[in-house]
Amino acid sequence: MSERAAPFYCPYCGDEDLRPSESGHGAWECRSCRRGFQLKFLGLLSTNHGGTGHDDRD
Repeated sequence: MSERAAPFYCPYCGDEDLRPSESGHGAWECRSCRRGFQLKFLGLLSTNHGGTGHDDRD
């Protein structure tokens, strides 16, 4: 099992005071805004969309 990189900033307030949460794998707590969040790897992006993750259909 490989280690994933830790997030550098809180996605809500942008602060750097993050700690791993006991809530489970990929769960983090921001000590600044007191929010908890979880990171999840969804998979690789399709090369059909240029790797942007956006659907270019109109």
